[in-house]
Amino acid sequence: MLSLGVAAREGRLAIAFSVNGSAPSVDVPETTSLLETLRNHLGLMGTRYGCGLEQCGACTVLVDGEPVFACTREAGTVTGRSVTTIEGLGTPDRPHPLQQAFLDEQAGQCGYCLSGIILSAKALLDQNPKPSRAQIVEALDRHLCRCGTHQRIIRAVERAAHTSRRGLA
Repeated sequence: MLSLGVAAREGRLAIAFSVNGSAPSVDVPETTSLLETLRNHLGLMGTRYGCGLEQCGACTVLVDGEPVFACTREAGTVTGRSVTTIEGLGTPDRPHPLQQAFLDEQAGQCGYCLSGIILSAKALLDQNPKPSRAQIVEALDRHLCRCGTHQRIIRAVERAAHTSRRGLA
């Protein structure tokens, strides 16, 4: 097994963690955010910068299966942990059931917010495969969609939950 750790030297950190099943090691300044590390050092552009203040949810990723804001989280805090970004879910040829449900429901308009929303929805469905509409709304409450596709987003999560329960996922 890969030895994971943080080595500090002259204001920099060497960080080893799992991202979408691979184990990169990056050397970044100590105060580098997880978002900046993912985008600028690992080339994972699906995680978006929105507000930088934990107010919009566009930067949401999963750390050990839990949704977290990557914009304010320092990269060193994920040492030895597992991070999932939108790139870790599916592919264009084989989308994850949530991604397919979002396509089927036409839940995205501009799509800027969707990577964070889909990851929060994945965390919800992993913990609760049969969420009520109210539970879906609560799980996605911290996400802003300025296009106003909230109803289609909720329907997409409901569709994904239903599809998974029927064993089609």
